[in-house]
Amino acid sequence: MAAAGPGPGAGGAVKTLALVLEDEARRGGGGGGYCSGDTVSGQVLLELAGPLPLRGLRLEAAGRARVAWSESPGAVPGAGTWGVAVRAPGPGPRREAEVRYLDIRQSLLRDPPEGEENLILLDGRHEFPFSFQLPQEPLVTSFTGKYGSIQYYVKAVLERPAVPDQSVQTELQIISHIDVSSPALLTPVLRSQEKMVGCWFFTSGPVSLSAKIERKGYCNGEAIPIYAEIENCSSRLIVPKAAIFQTQTYLASGKTKTFRQMVANVRGNHIASGSTDTWNGKTLKIPPVSPSILDCCIIRVEYSLAVYIHIPGAKKLMIEMPVVIGTIPCIGFSSRNSSITSQFSMDMSWLALTMPEQPEAPPNYADVVSEEEFSRHVPAYPPPIDCEEQLCCPVFAYIQEFRFQPPPLYSEIDPHPTDVEEVQPVSFML
Repeated sequence: MAAAGPGPGAGGAVKTLALVLEDEARRGGGGGGYCSGDTVSGQVLLELAGPLPLRGLRLEAAGRARVAWSESPGAVPGAGTWGVAVRAPGPGPRREAEVRYLDIRQSLLRDPPEGEENLILLDGRHEFPFSFQLPQEPLVTSFTGKYGSIQYYVKAVLERPAVPDQSVQTELQIISHIDVSSPALLTPVLRSQEKMVGCWFFTSGPVSLSAKIERKGYCNGEAIPIYAEIENCSSRLIVPKAAIFQTQTYLASGKTKTFRQMVANVRGNHIASGSTDTWNGKTLKIPPVSPSILDCCIIRVEYSLAVYIHIPGAKKLMIEMPVVIGTIPCIGFSSRNSSITSQFSMDMSWLALTMPEQPEAPPNYADVVSEEEFSRHVPAYPPPIDCEEQLCCPVFAYIQEFRFQPPPLYSEIDPHPTDVEEVQPVSFML
């Protein structure tokens, strides 16, 4: 509820002027906000301390997107000493743009009696209900950014003779729903990039990065699983990181202004030189942020998931994947998630989403060489000799001659086949 205190006039006759919406939770977005085609209902409360003449009581509902910023002052060529360009004093040109989405007006007072200009209200409490429907055309989501905003409001204006108008207003939270279950937002996103660390012929090796997310659309509160593989062939210690960036783009007078900020991030482990690291679904939770705004001609709000590597002494290696923040969650994604994950593990084996099987141990030498062949190639050992007597000196090491033969060459034909009795199935007729 929005309210205004006593206003000027005959003895301050207006004690309270308030505007109340029936669904108060939706006013500030706690209940999801209003959408195109919804009905907004409420009442204007007016409490008077005495009789009050009024010219009118009107209701206004308005919504607009507005952008405004000042350009940096440019350089004036030849204005300085020796013709050097200097920065012009004062601010640069002002850029502004505005788009209206909602404009509704209603009169809440009956017409005054015939022949009179004003309507007299007695003291006490008065209630004036109202109701209007939002346009069926899509309305852009409410948003407040660095250089502009998209705002909707409902205002009650009390018109009195000989005194300024008195008003009270409350904000409407508008949501333009985005269903992340749409096929365009369920497609996986894959990026890969490689960077050579060093300069010219003083290179220390490349650093490669490959990353993938299962889908493009997510909602507030969801955790994005990140699959990535990082290979460090350089001589430096690197650190992989991931972050969600919000990019605000404003357009006015043919110019563009961009503001970018990080809204969430996560950090991985250090990767030493010659090592690799794999993210098998490392999660990054989306904080409460505004949904993506892609349908406004002067304000755009876009998101991206960046997986990047901090390399000491070099520019970081970064991969950015577009992400759409929606309002309607993907309900049945758990079943589709299994199929996507299985396809992902098949097509993206380099990410090692499943643990590798235990490698098979090499065969034992005794299992490869038979006893007969071993005795044929290995002669009998001579009796041990007393080295100290023959050499007349202490012996620090005695290396015996290597008498074992190398394993035979690989062949798919078993050199020692075993007789296997074939058993044929037999059927009996009863």
